[in-house]
Amino acid sequence: MAIWVHEDKGIFHLQSKGMSYIIELVNDYPAHVYWGRRLRHGSNLEGLRPPVTGGSLDRLPQEYPQYGTGDFRIPAYQAKLEDGTRVTELRYSGYRVLAGKPKLAGLPAVYVESEEEADTLELILRDDYAKLEVVLRYTVYAEMDAIARSVEFVNDGQAPLQLLRALSASVDFPAADMDMIYLSGAWSREGHITRRRLEQGGTSIESRRGMSSHQHNPFAALAKHGTDERQGEVYGFSLVYSGGYEAVAEVDSFGMARLAIGVNSFDFSWRLEPGESFQTPEAVMVYSGQGLGEMSRIYHRLYRTRLSRGQYRDKERPILVNNWEATYFDFNTDKLEAIAAEGAKLGIELFVLDDGWFGKRDADNSSLGDWTEDLRKLPGGLADLAARVNGHGMKFGLWVEPEMISPDSDLYRSHPDWCLHVPGRRRSELRWQLVLDYTREEVRQYIFESLSRIFSSVPVAYIKWDMNRCLTEIGSAQLPPERQGETAHRYVLGLYELLERLTSAFPHILFESCCSGGGRFDPGMLYYMPQTWTSDDTDAVERLKIQYGTSLVYPVSSMGAHVSAVPNHQVGRITPLSFRGDVAMSGNFGYELDLTNFTPEEKELVKVQVANYKEIRSLVQQGSLYRLQSPFEGNETAWMFVSDDQREALVYYFRVLAEPHPPRRTLLLSGLNPEVDYRLADSGEVYGGDRLMQAGLTLPEIQRDFVSGCFRLRAEA
Repeated sequence: MAIWVHEDKGIFHLQSKGMSYIIELVNDYPAHVYWGRRLRHGSNLEGLRPPVTGGSLDRLPQEYPQYGTGDFRIPAYQAKLEDGTRVTELRYSGYRVLAGKPKLAGLPAVYVESEEEADTLELILRDDYAKLEVVLRYTVYAEMDAIARSVEFVNDGQAPLQLLRALSASVDFPAADMDMIYLSGAWSREGHITRRRLEQGGTSIESRRGMSSHQHNPFAALAKHGTDERQGEVYGFSLVYSGGYEAVAEVDSFGMARLAIGVNSFDFSWRLEPGESFQTPEAVMVYSGQGLGEMSRIYHRLYRTRLSRGQYRDKERPILVNNWEATYFDFNTDKLEAIAAEGAKLGIELFVLDDGWFGKRDADNSSLGDWTEDLRKLPGGLADLAARVNGHGMKFGLWVEPEMISPDSDLYRSHPDWCLHVPGRRRSELRWQLVLDYTREEVRQYIFESLSRIFSSVPVAYIKWDMNRCLTEIGSAQLPPERQGETAHRYVLGLYELLERLTSAFPHILFESCCSGGGRFDPGMLYYMPQTWTSDDTDAVERLKIQYGTSLVYPVSSMGAHVSAVPNHQVGRITPLSFRGDVAMSGNFGYELDLTNFTPEEKELVKVQVANYKEIRSLVQQGSLYRLQSPFEGNETAWMFVSDDQREALVYYFRVLAEPHPPRRTLLLSGLNPEVDYRLADSGEVYGGDRLMQAGLTLPEIQRDFVSGCFRLRAEA
């Protein structure tokens, strides 16, 4: 059993393999009293809550705090009643314990494959005056130190009410001696790790862009001062959502900290008619007492095996070549076939046709929405190109951007009201395109039929689903005035509904999410698409930071990583092909360049890279990741992958710039069995796992810029 209930004491104890989370009823308010290392259930669990004097809610560590009745910190929700008042007070009404984990209606979420994997606690709260019922759901996994939280609002009354704020989770901590860690950046600079000390007041990250964004990822962690990769306590919060969100940490005047996460309250409202309900997205909370590395590995295992779905969840991902940086919009069937033919000779398994194949798309400024082949470039259509690619023994993949519409398109000329817009206001074009209104069923149906026609007539094995701009003029011609504040969230719900239909109808297709790179790298998209294009920046040096930071939450199996041409198209840097390959092989490997331009020497190196990756990809994509040296802290980066049985390991080391007369370097490894001896594949030398982790692996001395090394370890029989 993962959930224990002391009804007489009002205590709810959620327990996993290494973690406990405890709730106590205080005057019918669910209070948060403990989250940390596992406590024995038989031990005395009373007295964990700090004393609250004078009945003040301002010091009570509430599980789902409200505003207006004495708690002046960040509220988790706010409702506006028909009489215009905005004061509600939720009190405990009852509970349910369920085996397994119920699905969330219309929303992605982590799941179980058997009821024994997890238990779910539902705490039922009510405001009798407003006739508002709120159900707090907690699913605790038995073998992973993770809790999935969400909230359902039900209008039990006879009058409508308006939700103005509806967050997914809120946790109070008894002390604020912690740092907030999150991922920040911009287009082509995603996934950079930021760490800030909590001080009195608020620390927040958010997106108001209608997508999870390049600027911040829907993830935040609170870590004790001094916590690093290997040691220290850390509490992770990850939102399974692809739209605008907020994560706010607040330290009050008593030195207590509160972190809340959920759909962004800015410009949000939701009208609840009598009998209707509203379900928040899910927040996945992870506890680690062994540093940031262990937190990441819990997220990786959970998201790789119990968030991602479909045929490709546990499969090795194909090595691909994408034509985008090779040709951009200037291509024809013969040129594309030539790249595919060269790729086949090198052992590459999948050819992907990127932007420019439809309508009259010779640049970014037209044809989105017109999903028919451009017969000027492809006289035989997609089917002919796919047949040629298949004839070389390669699978065929395709780029689409189905959430967008170009003003210069047949679709827009026929349906100018199908985009998000506000009547009488300017329609902001970003990248010469507008956003389709996915709140509308007829729009989603048009896209479903357009794509289904292609997927049914062309042997498509892979789809790169792109989104190249954020949401502006967020309004819908279909929604009445009192529901316009629902548009952004309804857009995301519409996207999820369409993705569920498409991925269910075409389960053989490997879908990869993209949003100008990592602009929508979030758990919500991973539920439908098991991998994401990590960044449009393919420079190997920049990718060290991008991939390292992204791995704080997301498994390597979710990260697309490609070798591109030099000088790099984003930063102009020239790096060796070997260095670019080693960086890209630490993800879902591929190439994004013109293979026909390679020299014979480069082709031989690519053959070796492709062959090597085929040998190691199961370990890279399914193994446990250990981060060894951070690119945010110096000139060197290192990480390693370890098999579940600890019999095999793969170590990557990178040094960006050479140093004069450098010191002798050793690299401390992690995750090995200290009692086992390991043989280095290249040299044949044998070292004990304890020696490699405590004394380290000696690195070769190479004097040049952009050095990389790969070390394979296998346990002795």
